[in-house]
Amino acid sequence: MTGAATAGSSGELGAQLVLASASPRRLDLLAQIGVVPDAVDPAEIDEMPDKAEQPHLYAARMAAEKAQAVAARHPGRLILSGDTVVAAGRRILPKTETETEARACLDILSGRRHRVLSAVTLIDAKGQARHKLSTSIVTFKRLHPEEVAAYLASGEWRGKAGGYAIQGQAAGLIRALQGSHSGVVGLPLYETRALLRAAGYPCG
Repeated sequence: MTGAATAGSSGELGAQLVLASASPRRLDLLAQIGVVPDAVDPAEIDEMPDKAEQPHLYAARMAAEKAQAVAARHPGRLILSGDTVVAAGRRILPKTETETEARACLDILSGRRHRVLSAVTLIDAKGQARHKLSTSIVTFKRLHPEEVAAYLASGEWRGKAGGYAIQGQAAGLIRALQGSHSGVVGLPLYETRALLRAAGYPCG
């Protein structure tokens, strides 16, 4: 198994919960609703979008494929996965790995609205998959060059969809948010809680 195993609460049917993600942010978010996965096992799948794939379809497909990949390794367990996509129009912005990529994303997002699509998949102990999708609208202020430079220097952008993390310094650059704050961070808790409770898993 990849990742660290942690003790948690099993569902009413005795099934243990596996989080199909290496994101510490998703672990922190789950803790807010009283959920500690029994194990963490990142899917490590190909995350390349299909040609002309719409952002909401891409997010949903990624969450589903991550859950399916991990479910094959953990029969009889609950598998929870998520995927968050930042979209400017029909354009899917990357998870930025270089400063050049991050600057390009910030230039696109500056002074405009964009969508954050956060998909969740839960596969229950019987292998049935359930899916939910949260859509949020985020509006950045018009960014001045010194603000971009300061944010790039922070390093928060590294590995983040769209080049920013709303839970960090970028919060001071965001003028408005319509939707799910937790969804923009990486896991929409309202939708996640609903899926877990439907599968008989206890959560706050």
